Amino acid sequence: MSETNDNDDPETRPETRPETRAEPLALPLDAWHRAKGARMVAFAGYAMPVQYEGIIAEHLWTRESAGLFDVSHMGQLTVAGEGAVAALEALMPGDLQALKPGRMRYSLLLDESGGILDDLMITNRGDHFYVVVNGATKWDDIGHLREHLPDDITLNHLDEHGLLALQGPKAAAALGRLGLTPASGGMPMPDGLKFMQAAAFFWEGKPLGISRSGYTGEDGFEISVRAGDIAALADALAAQPEVRPVGLGARDSLRLEAGLPLYGHDLSEKTDPVSAGLAFAIPKRRRADGGFPGAGRIVQLLAGGVPALRAGLALDGRMAAREGAVVLSGDREVGAVTSGGFSPSLQRPIAMAYVEAALAAPGTRLEIDVRGKRLAAMVVPLPFVPHRYHR
Repeated sequence: MSETNDNDDPETRPETRPETRAEPLALPLDAWHRAKGARMVAFAGYAMPVQYEGIIAEHLWTRESAGLFDVSHMGQLTVAGEGAVAALEALMPGDLQALKPGRMRYSLLLDESGGILDDLMITNRGDHFYVVVNGATKWDDIGHLREHLPDDITLNHLDEHGLLALQGPKAAAALGRLGLTPASGGMPMPDGLKFMQAAAFFWEGKPLGISRSGYTGEDGFEISVRAGDIAALADALAAQPEVRPVGLGARDSLRLEAGLPLYGHDLSEKTDPVSAGLAFAIPKRRRADGGFPGAGRIVQLLAGGVPALRAGLALDGRMAAREGAVVLSGDREVGAVTSGGFSPSLQRPIAMAYVEAALAAPGTRLEIDVRGKRLAAMVVPLPFVPHRYHR
């Protein structure tokens, strides 16, 4: 596999790998966040804003209006070359043959046993595929792709680009006010994009890649922009009356309410797509034809069932259960919490956990051991808060 940006190879430039540095790396918007009063924390090797005015206020503002998130820590990759579809389908279970230009899909990088190496978004941009991977795993993902893609497939890491997410019911109105110009004839303006569609635009002559997507359960957009242009774009968006900057804390509580798994917590290489409730990412053709890592095992799990399933839990009282808390049925340990917290929208604690499949049906009463105290909980359908995507 060829690499168009050799400096992005973590093996040849280890000093750039976040996990090898004593100090977290700065995002292109680092000074912008600090000027806005953000409290910065280390996350995925970067200094990132965890909150500005407060997690609950930012969470509720996003649900009601529009929150602006900096997700530039995530890895933005392009994959190109003749045979790219087949090469990518050999590494992930999505039906990329059926993915039309301007459309995107959620998919998974899998190991040979069907374990999840990462979850990702992949977009057909016509002459290449655009892939967004998790920030904490991007260097491993790049290494995995370099190792397994054929030599005539080109992988490029867009390390000179940032990524903004504008999320909430008023996101389209705010973005539409910027006066974006489609990069090619016939492409819709942002308000015309539907969920999981993407297009290229210009804003004041600056190129943007925009998708109608996000990880909050709300309508919204993700905007890929050159690092040199990101501060001006963030200023323009934050100047809209609907928009406020929002940090990592609210992003996590929003995605939890939306029932969306977080890699490294709800997903790992020890987790398979069926147990994780992600079988929708393996369409009919791929189930029949196989050809992706772990296909044999995953097809067996689809047919025969799994011992445990990712489930939503609504807790009684006000105390939250955090990752690692044991789930009990009577005196028997039947699972463990992978994500948990207090839901600002529902005003109650919620959690996601892997529990024995026989106990994963909504309405099942369980308990969670939190520091020696048993909290009553009930299995409820995911998502906790209904998605409001623009379909």
